[in-house]
Amino acid sequence: MAKKRVTLADVARLAGVSQTAASFVLSGRREDMRISADVEARVLHAVRVLDYRPNAVSRSLRTGTTHTIGLVSDTISTAPFAGHLIWGALDAAREHGYLLFIAESEGDPELEQELVQAMVDRQVDGIVLASMYTRALLPPKSLGERPSILLNAVPARPKPIVSVVPDEIEGGRTAARALLEAGHREGIGLIGVGPGRTRTDSLAAIERFQGIEEVFTAEGIDIAAAVGCDDWQPHHGWEATHRLLREVRELSALICFNDRLALGAYQALADAGLRVPDDVSVVSFDDDIYATWVRPPLTTVALPHYELGRTAVELLLKEIRGERRPAPGRYRIRMPLRERGSIRPRFHPA
Repeated sequence: MAKKRVTLADVARLAGVSQTAASFVLSGRREDMRISADVEARVLHAVRVLDYRPNAVSRSLRTGTTHTIGLVSDTISTAPFAGHLIWGALDAAREHGYLLFIAESEGDPELEQELVQAMVDRQVDGIVLASMYTRALLPPKSLGERPSILLNAVPARPKPIVSVVPDEIEGGRTAARALLEAGHREGIGLIGVGPGRTRTDSLAAIERFQGIEEVFTAEGIDIAAAVGCDDWQPHHGWEATHRLLREVRELSALICFNDRLALGAYQALADAGLRVPDDVSVVSFDDDIYATWVRPPLTTVALPHYELGRTAVELLLKEIRGERRPAPGRYRIRMPLRERGSIRPRFHPA
């Protein structure tokens, strides 16, 4: 036999108050309607005793909100390392009493448009449009029909929207400083970005290089060689490192533009009879699972996936609730350095 559904009237009856008073308490309007703390306590006690659950559909019709957020991504939910991004968004939504709907476009622009429109049709209160890797994109037109935010992406054309992205420029500076602080000033090579072979669709590639170049230029340091890669997978790192070793006679350190490239670089260095970090120090980006499994463990500048997801939802909720609206533009999230065992101090004579 089905359990009888508990109603607001049941709560009000047990608390000894009117149904209107109970409704004001549960909607957070007690102080506005000058309802006493004693009445509030009685209503909340009745809710616990009866295990009352408000009807979400009725509440949305009454308040004009659904307490739902849509997150539409390209391939982010199937990328293992990006699970923390979803986790951060879920935590922020749940803590504020919102449900997060997640959909994936698999990189298909038409499907992305359909998914965003489906979220709008289902009356979500706001939409997060997310990308697997940091890049510029053209947001679907229907995105403007709800409070919206870009996650790990920026608009390809000027648009008054908030973008939550990793602070890749400062991340590049962090990687360069890690080598400088260990005494590396000569024989430094780059793997992933180089003349004529830079991933121009990757904002991370451009901004990481910008940060690295800023630090080295300020210190009067020349990069010994830079080898670009069409993609950033281990075999690309292996090939690029072999090429760089032919160009640089005395290699001191490598900055790899992601951990997968670094995995290939480790193997290429071993092929050449060089040890990390005794012969060549290596620093990288992302803090992928590879970073802790290689030997020695890889020092890397971490992508703050959890913080990205959480910040995106929290900023979106400010707009949904009519609080201080975030100014359009990029909100950069700090990328921390994970110090492990791949950088060896190298001291120069005074």
